[in-house]
Formats: sequence, structure tokens, C-alpha cells
Amino acid sequence: MTLDRFYIILDGTDWLKRLLPHGIKLVQLRIKDKAPDELRAEIRLARDLCKAADCVLVVNDYWQIAIEEKCTFIHLGQEDLDEADIPAIRRAGLQIGISTHDHDELDRALTFAPDYIALGPIYPTILKKMKWHQQGLEKLTEWKGLIGNIPLVAIGGMNIERADGAFQAGADIVSAVTDITLNDTPEARVAEWLQATRMPS
Repeated sequence: MTLDRFYIILDGTDWLKRLLPHGIKLVQLRIKDKAPDELRAEIRLARDLCKAADCVLVVNDYWQIAIEEKCTFIHLGQEDLDEADIPAIRRAGLQIGISTHDHDELDRALTFAPDYIALGPIYPTILKKMKWHQQGLEKLTEWKGLIGNIPLVAIGGMNIERADGAFQAGADIVSAVTDITLNDTPEARVAEWLQATRMPS
């Protein structure tokens, strides 16, 4: 599977309903603080919406539900790896993306043969408080040299103006969150992202 170069992270299916018609092909559903029944319903709906739109859905964290609902891709943070049953995830046929921030985390992630590696935050981010300072473009280049053909996702403080620099530094995929969800015209911003990331860099 070749992943799209633009990777949007959204916190619910209301966003998917708005933005899928505008051509996104790779999306992560990152839901926090939902009751179990509501969480499952959101994942199930997201699965169906993305399938209809020919969009790859990546479920953040909830690997048990992803297996049960026959999703195809999950994203795991380092803390998630402590609890996840990787053999069960692989037996179910799911692909796995893993977050990394330093060499120890990268070494650990590579032992799981991930389907992508994410590095961040490349730039300061307002999305959540993190103990890591910005990684910078140079670390993207270093990471790409270490992981070879595994797709590398640049995340954290990314916007369209910064995307080309990330690609030039070695990223295969650029991920955005608040650059879209906090934009006055999210649909138009998605269109700009798709135009920027689907042109040769």
C-alpha cells in the first residue's frame, strides 16, 4: 500500500463527514475521553465513511476495537506499545504506525517492523504539551537515513508553507492537525494541502 503524502489527524466523524468529500486519502482518527460504546460507534462509522471514500483510516491507540471492527491500520504511541499485543494485531492483518521522538524510541519501534514511523514535533505545536523540544528538519534527514524504505511521517507544527522543507529533508508524508481544524475555512485549506502535497516537491 502506498500512503498519501498528506496525512490529516481528526478527533471525530463530524470532521470526516466534512472533509472526506474534498479528497483526503489518509486520515487518523484520534479520539480521547469517550465512553466505550460511543468510541466504538465512532470507529465503526469512521471505518465505513473512509471505505466509501477510498481513504485509508488509521485508528489511534484502540487496537482491540480496531481488530474487532475489522479496521486495517492503527497508530501506536510509545506508551501504547507497553499494552499492545503486537502479534495479535499482526495476526488480524492490521498495519501499524508508531510515534518516535528519540533514538531509543526509534530502536524500539523498528523491532515491530512498522508500516510507518512518525517523528515529531518537527516544529513547536499547540496540540498538546510534550516533553520533547522541536526536532527540526535535520532530524528528519537523520531518521530517514536510519529507517530506509519505511515511510517517514513529519508531524508537529506543520503547515503548507513548511511542508516542502519537510519533504526535502526526507519525510515521505506530512501530517497536519490544527492547521486545518483551527482554520477559518477547513475545506479550502484541505484543498490547498492536497494541491501542495500532490505536486512534485
